[in-house]
Amino acid sequence: MHLFLLGASHHSAPVDLRERIDFSRRGVAEALDRLNRIPTITEAAVLSTCNRSEIYTVCDNPDQVKRDLATFMSSFHDVPEPEVKPHLYGRTDADVARHLFRVVAGLDSLVVGEPQIAGQVKDAYQLALERGYTGALLNRLFHSSFGVGKRVRTDTGLGEGAISVSYAAISLARKIFGDLAELRSLVVGAGEMAELTATHLKAQNVGHIGVANRTPAHATTLATKVNGTAVPWELVTEELASTDIVVTATGASKWILSRHHVIKAMQPRRNRPLFIIDIGIPRDVEPSAADVEQVFLYNIDDLQTIVQDNLAQRQSQVDLAELMVHDEVSSFMTWLRSRGAIPTIVALRESFESTRKQELDRLAPKLESLPVATRMKIEEITHLLIEKLLSAPTEQLKAARDEKELAADANSLERLFRLDASTSQPKSQDATDAVKRIKNRESKSSRVKHR
Repeated sequence: MHLFLLGASHHSAPVDLRERIDFSRRGVAEALDRLNRIPTITEAAVLSTCNRSEIYTVCDNPDQVKRDLATFMSSFHDVPEPEVKPHLYGRTDADVARHLFRVVAGLDSLVVGEPQIAGQVKDAYQLALERGYTGALLNRLFHSSFGVGKRVRTDTGLGEGAISVSYAAISLARKIFGDLAELRSLVVGAGEMAELTATHLKAQNVGHIGVANRTPAHATTLATKVNGTAVPWELVTEELASTDIVVTATGASKWILSRHHVIKAMQPRRNRPLFIIDIGIPRDVEPSAADVEQVFLYNIDDLQTIVQDNLAQRQSQVDLAELMVHDEVSSFMTWLRSRGAIPTIVALRESFESTRKQELDRLAPKLESLPVATRMKIEEITHLLIEKLLSAPTEQLKAARDEKELAADANSLERLFRLDASTSQPKSQDATDAVKRIKNRESKSSRVKHR
């Protein structure tokens, strides 16, 4: 069995195409149900975010599945295949693991280190799991990816520092005020930047969020999203007197807050600091307002500098994170290759066990005169002997460095002992359970040996 991934992301496809192949438009659940009808696929999961649409599968023939999934992407999204196919990428086995591990670690994101993707991957996996579309391989793959993500977040600084202008603004506010829970904020504007900043304020549990906009309906809409209060446009200047944090992002052609407005607002504040973040282009706040005592004024250039510094700091942690991903891919592939050894291991053990029983049956007439306890001891000793003889070849097969070495070792054993590994696949449980049974037998034999 093989892992196979087909997908498109911000690395391979323009935004207009990504919008057209976004699985969330028709629903990831429906996509999973449709994928389940493709006979060449045995397991499937779908990851859909604003920057990527990916299908993770388990299959026997990656080349065939690549064609099947390309056709599926086209038909499911009603996008002609010639338009979508050039932007699709495929990954197989180790490259699937490496790709997913990098995605969860934030190494493949538009902004390196962004943490949201890990939660999105968990949600995607959980949905596939709940609908019964994952099995031993995808379960192990996704759980391993979560471990990689946690390790990168814990042991590197990849996720530290503000990496967007809006988040940088709130980070500055926290440096000045500390806890924001008792503070009042005012967002002037209702566009994308204003909404992002208001969202960050809400996430930081700021005490109160006011929203003002020239169009009252827009102010009300944004205020509702962040559990805030709409402020009439004509009262913005008065609102400054009781506000601690002001964010302006209007795109107005002239200043909406002059130095005079700020001086007037500071008079009743009794030197309580006022933090103003001007991310408007052109600027919304008269620059000389920064000269007013206890007023902290930052514009978009100030924040961009902070963002670039933090991005540079994150980049320095990329190499360390990549090493962690490499280690985890190696561990995962060792596990995956060990599954390929199971049919040969099972066939070898069945062959030896069959020979053991045949010989005991042949000697049965001579053993009948022995006490029951002695016959049981003979049974135990011969079983232990088989386990001892098979210990080394079992470990060697499971420790193969690559598929070529595994195939060579397995073929040699099958030829030398005349094994038919194709009939020795575990039927009632998956291969992972078979490995556990083998390990349990080895452990039991070891305990018997040391009694």
